[in-house]
Amino acid sequence: MKHINGLIAAPFTPFLDNGELNLDLIPTYYQSLKRNNIAGAFICGSTGEGVSLTFDEKVNVMKAWAALTRNDQDFTLMMFLGGTNIKECKELAAISEHESVDVISFTSPFYFKPATAKQLAVCCAEVAAAAPNTAFYYYHIPVLTGGNYAMLDLLKEVDALIPTFKGIKYTHEDFMDFLSCSNYKNKKYDMLWGRDENMLSSLVLGCKGAVGSTYNYAAPLYHDMIAAYDAGDFAKANDLQQKSIDMITLLGKYGGIATGKAYMKLIDLNCGGFRLPVANMDNAQFTAFEQEVANLGFAAFKSKH
Repeated sequence: MKHINGLIAAPFTPFLDNGELNLDLIPTYYQSLKRNNIAGAFICGSTGEGVSLTFDEKVNVMKAWAALTRNDQDFTLMMFLGGTNIKECKELAAISEHESVDVISFTSPFYFKPATAKQLAVCCAEVAAAAPNTAFYYYHIPVLTGGNYAMLDLLKEVDALIPTFKGIKYTHEDFMDFLSCSNYKNKKYDMLWGRDENMLSSLVLGCKGAVGSTYNYAAPLYHDMIAAYDAGDFAKANDLQQKSIDMITLLGKYGGIATGKAYMKLIDLNCGGFRLPVANMDNAQFTAFEQEVANLGFAAFKSKH
């Protein structure tokens, strides 16, 4: 249960043109992340369309990644279990431990929601107990789950309840809560930043690890930003964060999360499209998108294939 530092990519789940899993692409995907100094992968999360995968598909994706990473001590494999069906999450947790996955992660149930952080902690404990030898991270993404709990309250509840609780993937903009969590119990828990577009602000608060989708295809930009910040070159770090924002703005312009797979095509990793209900851009939109990406100077900071 080591501390997680560096950039953790949230991989897209690759699909074939018929919408079925393309597991054969995962070894190439893994090697691309390694070449770009990515420290791990958070699979089957939001970017990975975990909520759109069947149970068996999630198991198959997990096993494909685990086969590649279980002997790689420099790469942390994090498996997102889900957050609505607790029984299914427990089953996935047990399989994850059997496959030597490094970390399991769980988010707030988002249909029947826990009423309090204390009840959320009960849910976390139930899932974590199914994999008693595997690190457990909570995934805080209230914009999608509606689980607007203060994470400091959750840490206070789990501290003596879940021995494997290691930290939080924090995909939210509450810097006050984030800092308080980071400082809790003498910095006991890992706080992994989850908003690529304002990573620079998290560095100011002492963040050492981050999970994000744009690290799949623009890792050099963020490595350079971190290096500039560490060197005290705040003007350069600011410029690079703005470049990140400009790049991420195109996601919204061209339809949202599915635009990430369009970026992947530009580094020669074709992960297919997103499943419904997410919309994918048509050919004309992709041509316009490709031109705008070129105008951003994407070639200068895109990940190596």
